Amino acid sequence: MKTYYLVLFIFPFFWNCSDDDNSEVYQNVPIDYKVPSNFPPLAYDLSKNPITEKGFELGKKLFYDGRLASDGVISCGFCHEQSSAFTHHGHELSQGVNGATGTRNTPPIQNLGYQTTFMWDGATTHLELQPIIPFLSPIEMNGDFASTIAMMKSDEEYVKLYKLAFSNGEINSENMLKALAQFMVMLTSSNSRFDKYRRNEAGGTLTQEELDGYALFNQKCASCHATDIFTDNSFRNNGLAINPAVNDIGYFRVTELEQDKYKFKVPSLRNIEITAPYMHDGRLFTLEAVLNHYSNGVVNTQNLDALLNNNGVLGIPLSSNEKTKIIAFLKTLTDNQFLTDKRFSEY
Repeated sequence: MKTYYLVLFIFPFFWNCSDDDNSEVYQNVPIDYKVPSNFPPLAYDLSKNPITEKGFELGKKLFYDGRLASDGVISCGFCHEQSSAFTHHGHELSQGVNGATGTRNTPPIQNLGYQTTFMWDGATTHLELQPIIPFLSPIEMNGDFASTIAMMKSDEEYVKLYKLAFSNGEINSENMLKALAQFMVMLTSSNSRFDKYRRNEAGGTLTQEELDGYALFNQKCASCHATDIFTDNSFRNNGLAINPAVNDIGYFRVTELEQDKYKFKVPSLRNIEITAPYMHDGRLFTLEAVLNHYSNGVVNTQNLDALLNNNGVLGIPLSSNEKTKIIAFLKTLTDNQFLTDKRFSEY
């Protein structure tokens, strides 16, 4: 079987950039992004925003820069920690400026280039627009473009990076969002033991318990957690009891269609072992609790997904042994290379 890796091919190209008193020839290097052979096609259109070394570097700097927030502290990376697959491990709800707390759990940032909708409620369908939501949110980063652009224009490193990353060299919101998208597309988790098993690579051996769990997963879970990305990008009501204090109506906030009340995006399960707590509001803290919910905790709320209501019998039948095997399989999705890749780390 032919195998593929994420590799960098170097094709230098140049342009002239000038400062006040001198001119330099800057070099940027395209990054040839390769889709892993067990993945579906990219959903993100790289032809409209090709990834380059300097675009990626700029996106990474933006991702970890707390100065984008009104308090100078809450960067994207504050809530999206690499060691936890770029989620906020241990926090039920997102954390924001001046100690503010949101109403939803911080989702992992991985394999976003293969997804077609973003945020728990699908508030955007374009990766370049996704960062605007937390950036402008008064309870997350509480940022504004005018002050952020002014800050970057006064920062020599940003001035240089924008010149390197984009042919027009402009420091503006469009280039800022494009750079962040380049960084996020590169956050690809594709080297778990499961991936190596799928690609028949060294280190891809699964135990019998894990193989049994994979078979059970395909029978009972894969209709929603589809493909090797482990999401079908749909919105579903998975039968969580409604919290009356919040009454989060989910996808309805975007569509305003009654049939979309209490539906949330089906999350990817990659690196699920280390991204607790789970669900849109972080109410479940273990994988065992998640499977217990599906086996005997589903509530027949408005718009409950049809797959969870079999002629009045709610949930997914799962024995204790089956749960153990499915969890064993889910742990094969942990990608330690991704979690420790220095290209993505802040320091």
